[in-house]
Amino acid sequence: MTKLIIQLPALNEAQSIADVMKRLPTTLDGVDCIETIVIDDGSTDATGSIAREHGAHVVRHATPRGVGAAFRSGLLASMSRNADYIVTIDADGQFDPADIPKLMAPLLAGEADCVTASRFKDPAKVPVMPNAKRWGNDVIARWVSRLAGQSISDVSCGYRAYSRAAYLRLNLLGDFTYTHEVILSLMFAGLRVTEVPIVVRGVREHGTSRVANNLPRYAYRAASIILGMNRDYRPLQFFGCISWLLAGVGALFVGFVSLHWVCTGAITPYKAFAFLGGAFWGAALIVGLVGLLAQMHVRLRSGVEDVMYRVRRLEQELDTRRD
Repeated sequence: MTKLIIQLPALNEAQSIADVMKRLPTTLDGVDCIETIVIDDGSTDATGSIAREHGAHVVRHATPRGVGAAFRSGLLASMSRNADYIVTIDADGQFDPADIPKLMAPLLAGEADCVTASRFKDPAKVPVMPNAKRWGNDVIARWVSRLAGQSISDVSCGYRAYSRAAYLRLNLLGDFTYTHEVILSLMFAGLRVTEVPIVVRGVREHGTSRVANNLPRYAYRAASIILGMNRDYRPLQFFGCISWLLAGVGALFVGFVSLHWVCTGAITPYKAFAFLGGAFWGAALIVGLVGLLAQMHVRLRSGVEDVMYRVRRLEQELDTRRD
């Protein structure tokens, strides 16, 4: 039996969640069973009870932990229910549940492992949104695309579909958000990620986004996640850039002192600059060695993640046999 689980992270979405759940598909070609999981991330309104009234299994956090933590809780719940596919959609009504078949089509056809909705891939479907928000999305998309080695127009959209092979490989750490970390994790693992253009409401009808309501804060946290992924999966690139920067600064100090010595025959009164340049070169060497050691760790991490994937897959197969 092929099972699709639709999971909705929600925080105080009592005004919109009922309408979203009513419009979720109950049947889908190629899928035998559809279930819904709502991750109530510490709501203080009736979000959880409304979700239960509409047939959802509710996973509740006692206090708000963040969209990333809600996504991980949803993954664990979906794993325990032996999902073949997972679709994530927000409970605020910005995404149209009628687009779920479009996201699922490449997975069911075996053409992709993860399908992400794109607000920007088709120019005719770009939503109306503040210029600063659009610019921020473009910058982050270019950054992630460069790291991943594949052009992606929208890396911040949470409307996605995952195959079992994709979601079982995810080992996520961020609580604030998860969208960029997921894209990079899957691409670094060699899985196929594709985009499907959809129409999205650019501005929420109710409330404000808890991820992008403060653009400087969002940019800082998103950058921290992306840099962390670059450090963990591309350590030679990450530490190599720092090492070359330190070496360059050291060369400036040493070059200045050397030029002064050629012109005057003495290094005074800039002797300290020579020591400072040497210190920068020493730091560059140390950082470069750290990058080499971290690159060795990447091989170990890849092996561990592969073992975790196989263990999770085996656990699901055993659970299925028991059922």
